Amino acid sequence: MSRMLLLRIASAVEAASLAALLVNLFTVHAKPITTYGGPLHGISYVAVIAAAAMLPAAAGTGARRRAFVPGIGGLLAVRALRGKAHDA
Repeated sequence: MSRMLLLRIASAVEAASLAALLVNLFTVHAKPITTYGGPLHGISYVAVIAAAAMLPAAAGTGARRRAFVPGIGGLLAVRALRGKAHDA
């Protein structure tokens, strides 16, 4: 699996899990969604940071800094890397 694909998947999971957690918070507050969604969001956030750190093209684009933004950092990093050489 390429590093860029890993970043894209992890950023999508991070954003989707945050959306699910927020919808759950403002509506029914179901405990299973919180129990499983919280750790899923946390590990995907860490995966986004790690994937952005492993990309050589991320050094000059600011993608590594953007990856640290919770919730949408992965999407911002992917956008910053669009059109760059992703893997060395």
